[in-house]
Amino acid sequence: MVQGIAGDRHRDGIAGFMSGFGYLQDRLFLSSLSAYALNRLVILPRFGGFVHSQFPWSWRFLHGHLDDLLMMPAALPVVLWIQRQLKWRKHDGPPGWGEMAGHLLIWSVMCKLIGPYFLHIGVADPWDLVCFAVGGFSACAWWKYGGRREDQAAT
Repeated sequence: MVQGIAGDRHRDGIAGFMSGFGYLQDRLFLSSLSAYALNRLVILPRFGGFVHSQFPWSWRFLHGHLDDLLMMPAALPVVLWIQRQLKWRKHDGPPGWGEMAGHLLIWSVMCKLIGPYFLHIGVADPWDLVCFAVGGFSACAWWKYGGRREDQAAT
């Protein structure tokens, strides 16, 4: 943590472009991205048959919903970082509820309405929307309240 000119604290980041919200260095983002990659690249292709036969109760979640649950915490920091670089996002704070809900709405329409019905890509599963929302609201709560303990411990 670094004390800014105006007395506010900022996190140092890659080449100094990050402060406040971690964007691409955020622990929740990195954990979600790692879990997504592990599920898609290792568990499903290498151990899918074993998981399906030995743990059928978990197969539906791993195969159909884990990626949807991780979408918001894995994708939103990237989109917000791009928006910040383009100067469309005016602050480096964690995403607010409205900001997250706006992206949730846009991605839900794109991924579960336009994709399946007009582009014939993906599946229009209503449980995926529930997973998008749970992942998004949980991530937003973490970014808003979970990092406070870390910041308070640093002072």
